Amino acid sequence: MSWIDWIVLIVTLAGIIAWGLHKSRTTKNLDGYFLDNRSMRWWLVLLSIMGTQASAVTFLSAPGQAYADGMRFVQNYFGLPIAMVVLCIAFLPVFHSLKIYTAYEFLEKRFDLKTRTLTSLLFLLQRGVSTGISIYAPAIILSSLLGWNIYLTNIVMGGLLIIYTVSGGAKAVAYTQQLQMVIIFAGMFMAGYMVVHLLPEGIGFADALKTSGKLGKLNVITSGVNEHGFNWNDRYNIWSGIVGGFFLQLSYFGTDQSQVGRYLTAKNLTESRIGLLMNGLVKVPMQFGILLLGVLVFAFYQFKPAPLFFNEVQVKKIEQSAYKDSLHLLQLRYDLVNNERAEAVGEWLADEKAGRSSEASAAKMKLLVKQGDSIRTEFKSLIKTSGVGGDASDTNYIFLRFVINYLPKGLIGLLIAVIFLAAWGSIAAALNSLASCTVVDIHKKFIRKDCTELADYTTSRWYSLAWGVFSIVIAMFATNMGSLIEAVNVLGSLFYGVILGVFLVAFFLRRVQGHAVFVSAVVNELAIILLFWKSDIGFLWLNAIGALGVVLLAAVLQPFMQKKRPFEGTAA
Repeated sequence: MSWIDWIVLIVTLAGIIAWGLHKSRTTKNLDGYFLDNRSMRWWLVLLSIMGTQASAVTFLSAPGQAYADGMRFVQNYFGLPIAMVVLCIAFLPVFHSLKIYTAYEFLEKRFDLKTRTLTSLLFLLQRGVSTGISIYAPAIILSSLLGWNIYLTNIVMGGLLIIYTVSGGAKAVAYTQQLQMVIIFAGMFMAGYMVVHLLPEGIGFADALKTSGKLGKLNVITSGVNEHGFNWNDRYNIWSGIVGGFFLQLSYFGTDQSQVGRYLTAKNLTESRIGLLMNGLVKVPMQFGILLLGVLVFAFYQFKPAPLFFNEVQVKKIEQSAYKDSLHLLQLRYDLVNNERAEAVGEWLADEKAGRSSEASAAKMKLLVKQGDSIRTEFKSLIKTSGVGGDASDTNYIFLRFVINYLPKGLIGLLIAVIFLAAWGSIAAALNSLASCTVVDIHKKFIRKDCTELADYTTSRWYSLAWGVFSIVIAMFATNMGSLIEAVNVLGSLFYGVILGVFLVAFFLRRVQGHAVFVSAVVNELAIILLFWKSDIGFLWLNAIGALGVVLLAAVLQPFMQKKRPFEGTAA
């Protein structure tokens, strides 16, 4: 990077840290540290929710996902608006009326301590590892593209945000997320503008979309049906998005403390509801825009020479191996295909604009794209050979490689800062939620039950620091996970369905009690892990299977378990 980029990067990150420290003054008790005394307005709740969900993985990996697989990943979010409505009707009134710190407190009131502890531990396991991935994701990519030391990058990526997260808790997290989201959206908008601006003369936004659409990248809606019927192994289609996505989003926003903690900071139930409903309206268009950026980058590389592999570290490893001659031949073939493809795309667009038959030029264009993909597959096979090794997927490197190679000085530094800020927004909220669950659900239940408010506050800060260190350690060992945005969603799907199932029983099956739901949760969690391990079913379906499995098995087991008085808490 140039000195201008370094100045932009350092000033942006230093400004966020200073703003976080400025907003770190809060009441020194659990209510102040974890919930900012429940004083947030809906728009701050909205930005905090979005900042927590939209991690660096979103802005790094999603454009690459669209480049490789088209727009169909957006269907993952089609169940989100429905989930927001259900949460506002059923979940939020209970959470607010009970004045809880974590979602899992409700489960002890409804069931028993062991059920609360089980769900809290499942959350801590899943969120702790996911936070490590959130640190690793931008760190590994930045270290590869910029030549930074990966371990030092992990420490910087996770360490700097710990300063204001530990100091200020929920208030610092919310206010820094507000500023972070403004900078992130500005940076991504500028990147999208530059992709179109850098297209060849005479090629505009509409031409880029037309080219991408012809090559199958504007597949926003897919049915999941092939010649053999419905494909349950298809990860992204409208049905897995609406059904599986609904259960995933309902669990994430309704039972994951990293999100529950964001809207519990609202000053009242109405502010929480508005924040969540607005998130349901904004999130799908936002994700659509981020994926569209990847489609535009794909169109850009139909006219410009595309790298054989976007992760140059892997290319250099093969250059220094016994396969360097094979790499040289693959590169020559790929360069030839690049040139021929650019000509074919130009011919097809000319035919389209002139109103001539474009079938022949379209077929030629598609054939050359397939040839290029085939050569890339051959290259990836070299990575998998003994003596080379490493990640054979370059999806996570596509967008940032474009940024570094083509964008002007200053904007590169801003977009590198965007990656840091997106990581910080989600990681800071995760650390706050991990600390709140550890203190409220574990420490105050099993380690030290009676503490002063100041002791609770001090303990909470220490747990925030401990989880920060834990996440950095996880990041040090994370490797070879392919598309990171998929990896995070897959990991969540292993736990979210079961956790959601416990909450669904709590809200809607009043006769089912703690013993039945506890056994059902344990059995279904083991079943989900086994199903994921032994089958190729699309991971979004695991959320629906886990949730419905807990509900059904708990209902079946209850007649054989000791009956207790139904919970009489506030209903929606």
